[in-house]
Amino acid sequence: MSEPVLAVAGLRRVYATGQGPLEVLKGADLTVSAGEIVGLVGPSGSGKSSLLHAAGLLEHPTAGKIVIDGQDCGSLDDRARTRIRLSTIGFVYQFHHLLPEFSARDNVALPALIAGSRRRDAQGRAEALLSQLGLAARLDHQPAQLSGGEQQRVAVARALINAPRLLLADEPTGNLDPATSEAVFENVRDLVRQTGVAALIATHNLAMTRHMDRVLTVRDGRVVPLD
Repeated sequence: MSEPVLAVAGLRRVYATGQGPLEVLKGADLTVSAGEIVGLVGPSGSGKSSLLHAAGLLEHPTAGKIVIDGQDCGSLDDRARTRIRLSTIGFVYQFHHLLPEFSARDNVALPALIAGSRRRDAQGRAEALLSQLGLAARLDHQPAQLSGGEQQRVAVARALINAPRLLLADEPTGNLDPATSEAVFENVRDLVRQTGVAALIATHNLAMTRHMDRVLTVRDGRVVPLD
């Protein structure tokens, strides 16, 4: 069996507060393999976002090991961490964070341009991804001209434009109605299967867990299977 795309071991995250240290993660462990969708559920404040931010190299954990696509990221400097985030990790958030003056096509193409792709190639890949997500007729629309579900599909395409090995999503349908959430999750599931990306998705929506291969929860600072 091939090694996981993401392996987190003994992850601790302690925040300084006015009342003293707050330990949110107390030795969390998890793995995600290529083509696998792993759900991460739990109440607000349980540590889901802290785990995703550490796994995505957005924050430094207090302790623990993070290995992404075989690379131990613990000793990497900020430039190397940024390079991995750009080339190997795709992010989807609850709020789409699209650039309002850009079209759907250009919003999706932007990370590829930043990574050094030629404009024609980046836009071609953007059009292909948006078409897979049912947005072929919306390529030239700006975010304000798109529905909430369409905007989030654009955000998913943007996260996948550089063919990442790891997709991290933090409440990706938290701002959508149930029917739209279902449709967006189905799109994400299909793209994960097609691309072989490893996906870790934090959500409050337990109805979405039926789309996932495994479902974990953060309990008392550790990651355990959902009962």
